[in-house]
Parts: sequence; structure tokens; C-alpha cells
Amino acid sequence: KENGEQLNFTFDRAFSPCVSQEHVFNEVSEFVQSALDGYNVCLFAYGQTGSGKTHTMQGSGVGAMRGIIARAMEQIGQTKASLETEGWNYDVKISFLEIYNETIRDLLRTTDNAHKKHEIKVLPNGKRFVSDLTVQSLNLDDANAIEDVMSLAAKHRSVASTSMNDVSSRSHSVFTLHLTAKHDIQKQSLKGTLNLVDLAGSERLKRSEASGDNAKETMAINKSLSSLTSVFVALGKKNSHIPFRNSKLTYLLQNCLSGDGKTLMVVNLSPMAKSANESLCSLRFAAQVNKCELGQAKRSVEDISSPNQPPGRNTAVPKVLFSGQIPNDSEHTTPKNSPSCSVVTDSSESLDEPKRLPRKPRSIIQRPKERGKYNVSSRLKK
Repeated sequence: KENGEQLNFTFDRAFSPCVSQEHVFNEVSEFVQSALDGYNVCLFAYGQTGSGKTHTMQGSGVGAMRGIIARAMEQIGQTKASLETEGWNYDVKISFLEIYNETIRDLLRTTDNAHKKHEIKVLPNGKRFVSDLTVQSLNLDDANAIEDVMSLAAKHRSVASTSMNDVSSRSHSVFTLHLTAKHDIQKQSLKGTLNLVDLAGSERLKRSEASGDNAKETMAINKSLSSLTSVFVALGKKNSHIPFRNSKLTYLLQNCLSGDGKTLMVVNLSPMAKSANESLCSLRFAAQVNKCELGQAKRSVEDISSPNQPPGRNTAVPKVLFSGQIPNDSEHTTPKNSPSCSVVTDSSESLDEPKRLPRKPRSIIQRPKERGKYNVSSRLKK
């Protein structure tokens, strides 16, 4: 409620704070599959500091507390092995970067040179890449190798202590799986990317009580998130101009946020009463994202003998899911006010892949288990 008025929000799925990491991933696993099918895919985690974004996205260890990144790599490794028995040959590489104060840093660097300059470059075909960024091969069947990558990235990521969390991320992190495949008999090739983004905390400067350099970081974060909001607002209104260039984050992910790709957003909420204002802002942001239609996603598949053949298409349909969990693993630093809830927004839905998302998904809102009030269901309006 706000000023005594009850506010209603409609999303596609909701989970209580105690839901498992596996349960959350199962809801997005078919979306992850799209990268193997040749799509540009992006999944964001959005919310205030301490709401569980990093736990949802990265998790910890090699067991039940693994997050979406590790589970996505495992799933893609298993599916890749199956497709290779059908004649496909896949090449998988990864990169991991952070955007700190609008500066790109390589999280997989082997030295402490955090000030090396990285720029976003655009190829003639519109594809984007980051200069001088570490892009390495990875055995997706090796859980320990995956954990080593996550640990190295966590070591280099910019963090600081604030009033909301002892270890608060001060940057946006972007983990990317680069997939290329060729089928010699069918004379086809495809390229797909999976971007898994852990956004910095969305709380206001006053709430974080940051000062000095931390205050500058917070202002840079809020400016970047404001640019992301502006992009979704422009997309929702179908404006002719979309302000992708207003931030490094939106410019880097333009292919996913435009009609070329699929985008899904997890919005994490804290059920704590003192976080009500921040949670309300997050819900309103998620509602704005849910209004967007990205148009027709383009599948990057080509006939090897006819490289100019246009890629396949599918129709993008808005979708929103809710999820949440409580980190409780000893290897994970539990944030202050650890109970959390998440919203997931999927901007597109495949019509021609072996595994499909429902064409008419149900919308479910479930509040955290607090005072016995939860469960509101409704049909998502098309």
C-alpha cells in the first residue's frame, strides 16, 4: 500500500524466499536453451543491495547453492554433448567483465592491471565486442573449472561495505557465453550468445548512506540504471529513437535489448518493512519492463553454402516471473536482511525451438511468507 491505497502488480511467476536455487533455474532453463539455438540472450538480475541478486545469479560452491551462471553452463554443456551426436560441432568460449563508474574492467584478467582500457567496438554486421577482453575456452563438464572462473571474477569485482550490506557490489557484472556451431552435413552454421548480468544495487544514495568515493559510485550506478530504464520506456512506447548510447551497459547489450534478441529480467525484492520504498520502486520498474515488446528476435543461423540467407525469426512476447530465496550456505556471505524475492521478466518466446516457453503464460504474484498474505493470480494481457 502507498498512502493507504493498495497497489496491484501483475507478473507471470512468484516464489517464496525459501525456494531452492534449482527451482529458480528450472523456470529460466528453456530460455537459456535459446542461446544454443542461435539467439542473442540476456538475463538481468535487478534490485536493491542485499536483496539476493548475486546469490541468485552467481550463488556459491559446486552444490545446491550454485546460481544461474553455473547451472546455465552445466545445462549448455549437457545439451551441447547431445547435439554433437547429431552432427553439430560447437565451440564455446566465455568472458566476464564489470562496468564500474562507466569503465569496463576484465574480471578474468591474470594480472592486477584493472586500469587497462577496454572499448566497445561494433563490427560491420552490427555485432558488438569489447577490445582486449579475455575470451577463453572452458570445459563445461568440469564443475571445478567453472567454480575457478567464478572465484577469479569475484576476486576482481569491485565491492564495498555500505549500511545495507557488508559486501556490496559497486559495479554491473556481465558474464557472456559465446557459442558457435557448424553442421557439415546440413551445411549450416549458427552463433548464439548468453549474457548473464548482475546489476549493481538500485537503492537511493540516502538509503545506502554512502559517502566519499562510495557516494560517487552510487551516483554512477543510479545514472546507469536510469539509462536502462529509459531504454525500456522507449521500447515500451515504440519510440523511433532508443537511447542505447546513454550508458556502456545498454550500448554493450543493444543486440539483446533490440529486436535481435531475447531479454529476461529477475527483479529481487526484500520483504523487510524498512525496504518497502525500494521494493515498490523495483516493482514499478518491473511493471515498466513488462510493457515492452522487442518485436521479432533474430536467430543467427546461416546456410554455409549461401551465407547471405536471412536468419530465421520468432515472435517476441512479454513475460514476467517472480522468484526468491534465502541464501543459507556457509560458503556464501549472507547479505543483511537476507530474505528476498525476485521478479523475472521475459521479453520474448520461441515459436520454433524444440523446447518452448508457454505461448500464453499464467501471471502469478506471490508475496514473501509474511503475515499469511500471498498468492494472487491473473492472466497476462496480450
